Amino acid sequence: MSYNELSGVIIELSIDIHRRLGPGLLESVYQTILAHELIKRGFTVQKEEPIPLVWDNLRFEMGFRADLIVNELILIELKSVEQVAAVHKKQVLTYLRVTGKKPGLLINFGEELLKDGVHRIINGNLNEA
Repeated sequence: MSYNELSGVIIELSIDIHRRLGPGLLESVYQTILAHELIKRGFTVQKEEPIPLVWDNLRFEMGFRADLIVNELILIELKSVEQVAAVHKKQVLTYLRVTGKKPGLLINFGEELLKDGVHRIINGNLNEA
């Protein structure tokens, strides 16, 4: 499955979850439900995956935790805030650089309409979905 197809499935599931639950819940609730729905459909999902960071000879065992990594391809950062800030997009971009992954999704379940809270971040480019 291509990145575009997989990201389409993730976005559709996220919209369905948001439509049914609405905004305002904790990020961890949306994370658990999205992971569950993806696993039900046969995708592999790593949740709260510790990502090491290496600088010269220093190795930090946990540079950060990825909210979700789907099929070892797409890194997903979830938020449940009123509005995504520029720093959130930069954060995902940094996570992509550290992991060596190209595609990422920033999904904010705090938006009134989820489509306004979906951001694709690919190869250092910030693209709105």
